[in-house]
Amino acid sequence: MLAQRTIQTLIRAVGVGLHSGQRVELTLRPAPVGTGIVFTRIDLPEPEPVPVSAQAVFDTRLASTIGREGARISTIEHIMSACAGLGIDNLYIDLTAEEVPILDGSAAGFVYLLRKAGIALQGAPKQFVRVRKPVEVRTESLGERKWARLEPYHGYRLSFEIDFSHPAVDSTGQCVSFDMGQGNYARDIARARTFGFTRDVEMLRANGLALGGGYDNAIVMDDYKVLNQDGLRYDDEFARHKILDAIGDLYILGKPLLASYSAYRSGHAMNNQLLHALLADEQAWELVSFGDEKQAPQGFALSSLAW
Repeated sequence: MLAQRTIQTLIRAVGVGLHSGQRVELTLRPAPVGTGIVFTRIDLPEPEPVPVSAQAVFDTRLASTIGREGARISTIEHIMSACAGLGIDNLYIDLTAEEVPILDGSAAGFVYLLRKAGIALQGAPKQFVRVRKPVEVRTESLGERKWARLEPYHGYRLSFEIDFSHPAVDSTGQCVSFDMGQGNYARDIARARTFGFTRDVEMLRANGLALGGGYDNAIVMDDYKVLNQDGLRYDDEFARHKILDAIGDLYILGKPLLASYSAYRSGHAMNNQLLHALLADEQAWELVSFGDEKQAPQGFALSSLAW
């Protein structure tokens, strides 16, 4: 049986929010079978658990934000990406502030925490959302084209193409593909950092955003080059981070996908629109599990790779 997963023991970390700049304590706790990923703002007078779901997302400007009855949790995509990459089905995530800590701007810190806590197999089959027919969302505004698409695939494969028209980005790989069953998420994707431009910083901070951003948790560029002294972690780190974000955004569905995802210039908003389009068509998906691991996609039973 391809089993559900949680962590073995509680683990904590402290950091700051990328946009809020606030100090936040993060606690990860094991959760029972069938719980899913549940965030709780323990700083509120009456902590309200917020299970992740496509319907819980209410803000996608620069990050994926979920909420319920006054409990807002923002910038969840990196920790959700780490959970997807390590196959974590059930987890309690407690926060002492609104925003998940940015750590180093990638998902590597969350991968480290989850692995240090230990991965525990649970006594129930992992459930997947298997895509049965193509689903697509797209937009064209002022000549700018964006789209995202899910297609049937026995596994989980992602392909992303970027186009920023910036010298530092244009000189790197513009398109990245990653197969969860054949690649290694922690090695190939998790270390890719978020990125931003100095020309946007003043505007963002005037709007109360990017208050916790800096060279230690983002790739920063002026009009011509990368300003970080250590350079890039991957030759195509920008495109890889978009894959990292997409993995996290799509895992907000609440269950892992069996699908091929492809996108051009998509972002948090379009990824969420894609989930809503999928769920709206009952003929486009089905829930499946694997009582025999041999029937699962190649590599999915290997913890060193993905599931």
